Amino acid sequence: MILQALYQYYDALAARGEISPPGWCDAKVSFALDIDESGTLHGVIPLKRVPDGGKKEIPQTMRVPEQVKKTSGVAANFLCENSSYFLGVDGKGNPTRSRQCFEAAKTLHGAILSGVDSPAARGVLGFFDRWQPENTEAHPALADYLEEIKKGANLAFSVNGQYAQQDPAIREAWQNHCAAKSDGAVVGRCLVTGQTAPIARLHPAIKGVQGAQSSGASLVAFNATAFESYGHELADKTGQGLNAPVSESAAFAYGTVLNRLLADREHVQYIGDTTVVYWAEDAERSYQDLFHAAFFSAQDEIITQRELNGVLHKIAAGQEIDVNGIPINPKNNFYILGLAPSAARLSVRFFLMNTFNGFIKHISEHYDRLELPKPKNTGQTYLFIPELLKETVNQNSKAKKGDPATESAMIRSVLQGTRYPVSLLNDILLRINAERNVTWQKAAILKAYLLNNAPEQVQFGEVSSMPINYEDQGPAFLLGCLFALLEKIQQEAIDNINRTLADKFIVTASATPVRVFDSLLEKSNYHLRKINNKYRRREDLARLLGVYYQKQANIPEHHTHAERANFMIGYYLKRQELWTPKSEKKVKEDADHV
Repeated sequence: MILQALYQYYDALAARGEISPPGWCDAKVSFALDIDESGTLHGVIPLKRVPDGGKKEIPQTMRVPEQVKKTSGVAANFLCENSSYFLGVDGKGNPTRSRQCFEAAKTLHGAILSGVDSPAARGVLGFFDRWQPENTEAHPALADYLEEIKKGANLAFSVNGQYAQQDPAIREAWQNHCAAKSDGAVVGRCLVTGQTAPIARLHPAIKGVQGAQSSGASLVAFNATAFESYGHELADKTGQGLNAPVSESAAFAYGTVLNRLLADREHVQYIGDTTVVYWAEDAERSYQDLFHAAFFSAQDEIITQRELNGVLHKIAAGQEIDVNGIPINPKNNFYILGLAPSAARLSVRFFLMNTFNGFIKHISEHYDRLELPKPKNTGQTYLFIPELLKETVNQNSKAKKGDPATESAMIRSVLQGTRYPVSLLNDILLRINAERNVTWQKAAILKAYLLNNAPEQVQFGEVSSMPINYEDQGPAFLLGCLFALLEKIQQEAIDNINRTLADKFIVTASATPVRVFDSLLEKSNYHLRKINNKYRRREDLARLLGVYYQKQANIPEHHTHAERANFMIGYYLKRQELWTPKSEKKVKEDADHV
């Protein structure tokens, strides 16, 4: 299904005129060799540019003849290559191989352009006839850029101010060469299109997957006899591709669009070791924009966090909306692909298919589960998936990398509306143990986990209103509230305290509460005598203890992970209530009431 979806996406982009035709591809080119009709090199044209909003120069993307799949051998590309093939030198210190690369490029260009009568063709052929690789280092036209060129930057030809690949006669010669390329190929039934066509022996190299080879890795490839089937032996070059017969045209199409998706910086995301791309069936970019805003991060130029809630609920309900004048059809099919490196190949972490509103509905339900009161200065409405996954990792470590399996499983569970991975709960509790701090992000994750995975173990009632109604809460939640109140009383009684109750006892109190709470309650009486607003604190403590003692019989000696999660949610919410500043008038009213 992956290849079929990518092939359909290629057709949709081709119908809109937004993608390269067969035989062509988009490549990043850093420099152009400025030559004349005779092939004489006059200079180097730098093509790197600083993108809008960027700081670093990046190569220019140009449409060039389709490039071959690079291996350890020598294989030249037409009209777009690195210095080894066009100049016969590189920065790797292997002049013999560089000379072989140059000769291979010279042979290829001679075979394709022989008989082509145009100034650009004569200029390219003249360049290869004139150029002497041994004189490259001393050539004055290369002096300013040679060191950077030798690092592997892609080069193109500019003949009398025109790029060689734009010359009509050269384009025609290249198309004829592509048409003849399938001679001798095995003809068979394509698994993607269902049509009888020449079968691709090698599949295209996919570039842009984080951690994979920079030269590209294969999505479909065979390198061991264990993968052979029906006598299609790998030793037989024609049999290699027949193990998964995909036509040359379908292989080109899926490789082209997948490389395009991976090169789109606005719509590619890196979560751990997984590279995530996504697209709509009709190739409309607005769906990608909305999905990015909903799942990864709302952007003001697309939609603000304040607007996102209404948009999500409309799409989830199946209502059509407009984004910058583009109608969004909730029933449009949408695809999400997660890729990870695996040596010279790619591993598919997940491939998800659904209608657009199907994905948005699951995302909206996920955000509803995460909802709880937040600090006023947080400035963040939603806990997007990258920020959520960061909460499972020690941010003081150098790597700052989470478990790839957990991250991948979490993405799938949110988008498919299934249970969250159990490791999510374990990771959050471990981080709380280590940090001795329950942030709103961690409390929200614990709440969402219990509501989604273990609703029968949810021990908290309504948590969106303040103050908390203790009568509706479970024992573990109440213990969390009680712990937060005791911590607040301690901090008000002791100025500049070095270690709070949370620093000392939150792990023990949440795991084995019967061991510590009697001692904590005894100490709280001493702290109460020292604070000025003791009447308000005493009333709050008495009300909480009244409910606590009613449910004390239900408190186990050891809390389960779910009960610990309830404890942490109660601790956070009570702490949020206590740490929210009250006006002087409200404080006086509380004291008068007591």
